[in-house]
Amino acid sequence: MTDAVPLTALHVTSGGTRVYTLPVRAFPNFRANVYLVVRGDPHAPAYAALVDTGGAGPDSLGDLRAGLEIVRAGYGEAVSLEALTRIVITHPHPDHLGGLSALREHTDAPVAAFHSAVPFIEQPGAIRAAWLTLPDAQAVWLGLLPGSELDDRIRRRGSNLSVPRALPVATPLRDGEVLDDLLHVIHTPGHEGNQICLRVDDVLLSADHLLPLHSPPLMPARFLPGSGVAAFLHSLDRVEALDGVTLALGGHDGPMRDPRARIHALRVRTHEKLDALLAACTHLMTIHDLLLALHPRLRSIQAVLLLDQTAAFAEYLAETGALSETAREDGAALFARA
Repeated sequence: MTDAVPLTALHVTSGGTRVYTLPVRAFPNFRANVYLVVRGDPHAPAYAALVDTGGAGPDSLGDLRAGLEIVRAGYGEAVSLEALTRIVITHPHPDHLGGLSALREHTDAPVAAFHSAVPFIEQPGAIRAAWLTLPDAQAVWLGLLPGSELDDRIRRRGSNLSVPRALPVATPLRDGEVLDDLLHVIHTPGHEGNQICLRVDDVLLSADHLLPLHSPPLMPARFLPGSGVAAFLHSLDRVEALDGVTLALGGHDGPMRDPRARIHALRVRTHEKLDALLAACTHLMTIHDLLLALHPRLRSIQAVLLLDQTAAFAEYLAETGALSETAREDGAALFARA
């Protein structure tokens, strides 16, 4: 990716709501989409909400300000950080939540998030208590070599914070609610157990559940509640069943103008990956063994995400009976074809 920020895009829903895509550099060389949802007279909007906040770095806030300036100058919308009426967090990952602290210096707009995500925002250390399997035990179960780089990274991630300071959430959300008489809340666990999509008329703000270029990263359900392949596939079914959605806007990259086709492609790709892991499991293997078999040219920057994904696929195949799981003497999981 280049450092140039892509142009802001406007989508108008069937009900006349204006949705602007504001791409920001959430991390160096990694972009996320912040969405601005506006209703009312452009010269004096009655409602202006940000969906997600980008990352915690200065580039992210700078890109967000630049995007808002484009909306003002190019589209005639009287919007600013100070004039926001709402902030919504789709899920508590640092590229979606991390910018909230910086925004709090410029706006008092009330924050909304799924009810089970609230502790991660109001108590940044809550991730340590959320793991179903603690990071040290995760490293053992995954079959990592003690003292290796991957082993160290897995053991340290229980202390990673999505937001640098505690911030209040005014509106805890639940599945099926309608926020501000506009945003329909759809709980879509899988990528993250607290993730929500937001429907505005015929447009779906799909967070990291539907992405146009990649499958969303997954980790096994045994690590964090609501994660995993089974939850992801079930959430795909839920979104596919929505009538009248003609456009999906994801947390990264461009628009999806045929959401059902994208859902079908994601489902097919997931099963292709499951089949590949099953084929790679030629003898009793740890998850780390399977990772290296599937990704022999593994790069360090991808290693943790692909390790989690491999674990999520192995877990699902064991749950469905395609693989059997036993434990090695040291506690590492061993998988074999059933």
